[in-house]
Amino acid sequence: NHSEALARLWTEVGGKVIDMAEDFPEEKYDFKPTPEVRSFAEQMLHVAGGNYLFMDLAQGKRPGAEDLSREKYKTKAEIVAVLKKSVEEGAAFIRQQGDAGLAKAVKFPWSQTPTNGTGLWGEAIGHVGEHYGQLVVYYRVNGLVPPASRPRR
Repeated sequence: NHSEALARLWTEVGGKVIDMAEDFPEEKYDFKPTPEVRSFAEQMLHVAGGNYLFMDLAQGKRPGAEDLSREKYKTKAEIVAVLKKSVEEGAAFIRQQGDAGLAKAVKFPWSQTPTNGTGLWGEAIGHVGEHYGQLVVYYRVNGLVPPASRPRR
C-alpha cells in the first residue's frame, strides 16, 4: 500500500524532529547558530507550518503562512504540541488520501512542474529532512548529541 508506506516515512522523519523538540533544553529554544538564521524554536515552527502548507496544497487549498508565529507559541510545550499535531494530521491525511488520492494531480505554487500527491508528500518529507539536518547543527554547536545519534540502549 503506497499511502501507508508514505505515511510511515512521514511519521519517521517527523518523529526525529519531534524527538529533538522534546529533548532540546527549553532555555536554548531561542538559540541561533548565527544571527541571520532561525532560532531553534523558529525552526520547529517552520517545520510545523510547512507541514500544514503541504496539507493545504494536497487539498487544493491556498496555502497558509509557512512559519507559525513565535509570539503565538511561546513555550516548549506549545511548540512540541503543534509540531506533533502537524505530523499526526499529516500522516492521517496521507492515509485518508489512499493510493488513488495520491495519484491525483497537485499544483505547486512555486513550480510549473506537474506532480501528484506522491510527489507532493515526497517534497514534504524532504522538507522535514532538510530541517532535521539543520537542527543537528543546533545540537552540535551547543555540545549536545541529537537523539537519533545517541547509542541505542
